[in-house]
Amino acid sequence: MNFSSIPGLEEIKTKLTGSVQSNHIAHALLFSGKPGSLNLPLALAFAQYLHCQNKTGSDSCGTCAACSKSFKYIHPDTHFVFPLGNIKGDKDEERFRSEILKTWRSFLLEQPFGSLAQWIAFYGGEDKQALIAREESREIVRNLSLKPFESSNKVMIIWLPEFMHSSAANGILKILEEPPPHTFFLLVTNGAEQLMPTILSRTQIVHVPLLADEAIEEFLQKNYSLNEDQCHEITQLAEGDLSFAIQLTNTEEDHHQTRFIDWMRTCFKKDYVKLIGLADEFHELDKLAQRNLLHYGQGMMRETLLQISGATSISRIKGAEEKFVKDFSKIINVPKIEVANQLINEATYHLERNGSAKMIFMDLSLQLAKAINP
Repeated sequence: MNFSSIPGLEEIKTKLTGSVQSNHIAHALLFSGKPGSLNLPLALAFAQYLHCQNKTGSDSCGTCAACSKSFKYIHPDTHFVFPLGNIKGDKDEERFRSEILKTWRSFLLEQPFGSLAQWIAFYGGEDKQALIAREESREIVRNLSLKPFESSNKVMIIWLPEFMHSSAANGILKILEEPPPHTFFLLVTNGAEQLMPTILSRTQIVHVPLLADEAIEEFLQKNYSLNEDQCHEITQLAEGDLSFAIQLTNTEEDHHQTRFIDWMRTCFKKDYVKLIGLADEFHELDKLAQRNLLHYGQGMMRETLLQISGATSISRIKGAEEKFVKDFSKIINVPKIEVANQLINEATYHLERNGSAKMIFMDLSLQLAKAINP
């Protein structure tokens, strides 16, 4: 992966490439960001940049032999460590371990912006906690004790070090502090606060924010056959998480905007017959669409609160959504929004625990009708 494949984050890309150009590269970088941030793609692109034989000031060339191998994640001087759990219905652990690196490379190729949950689903893992086992520290030391095969640099990418067994974390402290020459650690974390202070003190932190709406919307328009309204709706739901935005492109055409506006108007009118029909309609949606509808509803409540408070300069809506929010703000106030958000949160909680969607949405509709129009 090269930097041009990653949307947004231009300032971070410039700092990373600049450190190589000026030969001031920290031997251990910690790419820290919330779940959904593109810290792993940035680490992968930086590893490719370090190996590239014809790098420019802003990116790897993408055509040299080193880049060709990096694009496939098979460069012999890039090593990976990542969390693993038990695999469903497979007792042949030795075969699983021998093939897991090939599976990891396939995952990166197919889902370059993927999450931990998607990784576990990809290799068929169980729901139990994935971990980086204590044996990995010995493997890290062994791999990095060898001279580079092709590149002038060796790179060790540790994805989600917060899942390291304490013995594994302690086992890499010495080599993390004093690595062999031209050896670079790229740690990628979604929970820096969970890492041992001794690891944090040995790394230079690169803070990776979630993507701006504009970057996600531009990425969707460029890579998917979506109209402007669809791109905007998905961007709203994703809230900076590109992986989630991509996932939303594979769902049915939900039109949460139309559904939610119709739902709120029906609640205000207290049209109970229609509310029963809407509960049936929502029940027929798949789990992801049901969750996204509630998530969208919370976003619209937030926008209404901004409208009421006069903070429209940070609003993220336009068009029909903006008109609805202006109208909605005339019949609702801050206490009502607080109640509505609490009700939606509770409904989301029960949905995630496999409650009856029809009953959950029917109860939510009745409670919202009472809250919005007492």
